[in-house]
Amino acid sequence: MASRVPNSGFGPTPAPPLWTIVVYTVVGLLSAVLIYIGADRGSGELLLAGLIGVIGVLLLAPLVAAIRGSTGSAPIARLASMTAALERLAEEQTLSDDARRVLNRRRERDILCLAIEEDIAAQDWDAATILVKELAERFGYRAEAEEFRQRVDRTRSESIDRKVGDAVRNLDALIVRGQWDEAASEAARITRVYPDSPRVDGLRHRVERARERYKADIERRFLNAAKEGRVEEAHDLLKELDNYLTEVEAEPYRELARGVIGQARENLGVQFKLSVQDRDWRRAADVGERIIREFPNTRMAEEIRGVIDGVREKAATMAQA
Repeated sequence: MASRVPNSGFGPTPAPPLWTIVVYTVVGLLSAVLIYIGADRGSGELLLAGLIGVIGVLLLAPLVAAIRGSTGSAPIARLASMTAALERLAEEQTLSDDARRVLNRRRERDILCLAIEEDIAAQDWDAATILVKELAERFGYRAEAEEFRQRVDRTRSESIDRKVGDAVRNLDALIVRGQWDEAASEAARITRVYPDSPRVDGLRHRVERARERYKADIERRFLNAAKEGRVEEAHDLLKELDNYLTEVEAEPYRELARGVIGQARENLGVQFKLSVQDRDWRRAADVGERIIREFPNTRMAEEIRGVIDGVREKAATMAQA
């Protein structure tokens, strides 16, 4: 008994059925006739119809052969799926833009909501606000758009409050350190960057008031030190106070300042002489350099310049010993 050998794919291809041969022959002949008549009469329509027939035969032949050469119902199912997809595509192409927008409305809404979420996470408030407006006016989801709008406003306000708080704390640190120029520049910057925040109101006046309080404190301490005879302290405070007083403001203190400066100079001169007499050359060098630095145009400073080099050499020798 002859055994059945399965088709391995290398055997002869089964002959096509008679109906396909007839269809191909009729379509081919008809196409040839249309091409001949169209060329003879100069008719572009007939010539185009004949060419379409020939192209159709050439395209359908491989498809039919592929379907017949395959087993099972999968190729037929795929062909049916492709046909349905083409039909849907054709239907959509016949629709207007508004009709297609209605069909894709849900998908576009989901994409738009996702984009709003991403803008909120990235703190791109302007972009998020534009998309929220689009969600409400173009797609009609006004309730959902209002929820997004509230989230945008709330998260933006929270973010700005945190940034303003950090900036104000940095400003306070500059005020505590007495860096008044830097503090004034920082107050102006905060006001420009966050003009809508109520916390930036009066920051410049805040710096000015702190500066005035600090100046008043130095004045009070200077007067007390001068009154109680603490010449060194009064002299140091006077040098710092000089950075805050205008010519008009300094006039009431001029006489007192002369006395403090003169007394401080005399005290330094006495300290220099005593250090030289005690052969404390390091202290003598320090006091002499201070007199030259703080009272450069006095006779005392001129005298010390003549001996300071020798004092420095002795101070260096004493340091080595």
